[in-house]
Amino acid sequence: MRVSHYLEFETHVTGGIRESVAHQRAMLDRLGIAYTTEPTLDADVFHANLLGPRSVWYARRAADRDVPVVANTHVTAEDFGDSFRFTNALARPLRPYLEWAYGLADALVCPSAYNRRVIESYADVPTTVISNGVDREKLAGFEALETTYRERYDLAEPTVFAVGHVIKRKGLETFVETARRMPETDFAWFGPLDLSLKGRETTALIENAPENCTFTGYVDDIRGAYAAGDVFYFPTHEENEGIALLEAMTAGKPVLVRDIEPFEWLEDGEECLKAAADAGVDAFVAALDRFADPTLRERLGSNAAARSEAFSLDALADRYRSLYEEVV
Repeated sequence: MRVSHYLEFETHVTGGIRESVAHQRAMLDRLGIAYTTEPTLDADVFHANLLGPRSVWYARRAADRDVPVVANTHVTAEDFGDSFRFTNALARPLRPYLEWAYGLADALVCPSAYNRRVIESYADVPTTVISNGVDREKLAGFEALETTYRERYDLAEPTVFAVGHVIKRKGLETFVETARRMPETDFAWFGPLDLSLKGRETTALIENAPENCTFTGYVDDIRGAYAAGDVFYFPTHEENEGIALLEAMTAGKPVLVRDIEPFEWLEDGEECLKAAADAGVDAFVAALDRFADPTLRERLGSNAAARSEAFSLDALADRYRSLYEEVV
């Protein structure tokens, strides 16, 4: 079997989509499935990770060549807004485009049960849930970087942290205001700032954050974030899955999330703490105050690490083999 495993705009795409594609290719390597990263219909499967114009061109012609099309549903109108400049304006027309584009596929890969429920309202195409997964090997040895990264960013234990692109949708305002309410606690957000791509409101939130709230910008070794951080704080409003969440759990970090539908699989008080979906800052402050107890941090972190094992690339890889065999 040979797969055309294509990511349109690959040199420009960053964040979770890029990580997911890297994970998929690592799984194909584990399975011994041959693939090319170039778009071609000289393959047994055309697998698109972003349905831009070039991917759509190939997808529309695949049926004539009897080549099945698999597409990952990384992008929805629901999670597109409040990201970068102009994304709110594009979110509304994006949905009819995606409904048409996803409808060109023979099978859709959804990263979570929540994303699957959303996508089933877009297109009448068979869906399969396969997590984006977590690359445990990439995180190996993160503990050794603790001193280096704490000193680099002047962070004291316990540090409350987030990982990923700094965008409003991921709960930026809540993160900043929580830090403002807890001036004796260090908060750090590890990830690209890209201020030129941000709207004025997002830029203002970053620039006017309190002194105990650090935005590191791009981190050359993401393991340093999980080494320096103690409590992973993820007040995102919308998420298809959240690779950074899976990584934090794999690193054994206790987690605080907003109680939204994408995180319904996590059990409050066992694998994480949750604040209500419409909760104000007070609820998050109260939850973080509970993490002052090192016994609670240890228990929730240990439970999170155990739960994350189901998301390892080794645990997920065979699902891609089964899907390809099914569509072929």
